Amino acid sequence: MRAIGCVRQIDKLGRLVLPADIRKSLNIVNGVDSVEFFVDNDSVIIKKYRPACIFCKSDENITEFKSQTVCEACLTELRNGK
Repeated sequence: MRAIGCVRQIDKLGRLVLPADIRKSLNIVNGVDSVEFFVDNDSVIIKKYRPACIFCKSDENITEFKSQTVCEACLTELRNGK
């Protein structure tokens, strides 16, 4: 993990703004992309959200099946009964 040396104030509603240079470096598009939050001891980690297969955790060739994300490879295995 690298430090970037910026501090942001959290507003009265608990919101904060991700600096533009961070959004740009992670290719986060305002109003389009989502982020996810993780807690690790006393740290909060913010990561660009990428949906992943519920079975193999792959994030390539993802499709939604009954409100779950599944990759094409696992979907093929399910269809073939493997």
